[in-house]
Amino acid sequence: MSEPKITVLDDAQSVYVHAAEEIAHFAGEDICTHAEFTIALSGGSTPAAVYELLATRFKLSVDWKEVQFFWGDERCVPPDHELSNYAMANRTLLSHLALRPEQVHRMRGELAPEDAARAYEEELKGVFSLGDGEFPRFGLVLLGLGGNRHTLSLFPGDKAAIEECERMVVPVDVDATPRKRISFTPSVANHAQRAMFIATGKEKAEAVRDVIEGPRDPMKFPAQIIQPSDGELIWLLDKDAASLLSGRGST
Repeated sequence: MSEPKITVLDDAQSVYVHAAEEIAHFAGEDICTHAEFTIALSGGSTPAAVYELLATRFKLSVDWKEVQFFWGDERCVPPDHELSNYAMANRTLLSHLALRPEQVHRMRGELAPEDAARAYEEELKGVFSLGDGEFPRFGLVLLGLGGNRHTLSLFPGDKAAIEECERMVVPVDVDATPRKRISFTPSVANHAQRAMFIATGKEKAEAVRDVIEGPRDPMKFPAQIIQPSDGELIWLLDKDAASLLSGRGST
């Protein structure tokens, strides 16, 4: 398990641009090596800014017809709902690309949570040709960081989801709106080739410090559970988000 690669940039916009550059670079590498790039998208305002850059400035930098899009978590709402992670990604990125329907693998938030989780597990098994007990190896899993130290929809104290090691996708009931969600389990992110956190702003500084440098306590700081066993753990931060780290440097 390698040490996290932490990059600190001057401001949020610099983080968004660097993230888009990295995603385009990873896509090129994987398409060259594996003939496709598999990415699990995340929700939130920071990824939205990155997606908009990918759809504009970096649109010609990626062979989009060879990219398969997935989601790490989803709110249990219809796909056109304002809180849907799919709706945000579709608005900011997917609708601007010439994609085939089979390239987009959305979590079906309109279903009952357990049904949606089971359906997505079957989708992953089919796309990645998985046998029993196997996990997909994503080219990149994008991750956000909540002020309460959650990532994906793995929230503090959710022992069942945080410690789940057999399933790929689980229904969760979280302390946020909407409460009902479905989420990747840690095992999926930890089997990825690359897992990348993106965090900006002073309001994230305490969470960043706790997850990177705090005592090991995934029940309290769920984002700590993300540690790829055979892949890269990447943090892209602006100076504000990194301001409480002891080093405040970059590697």
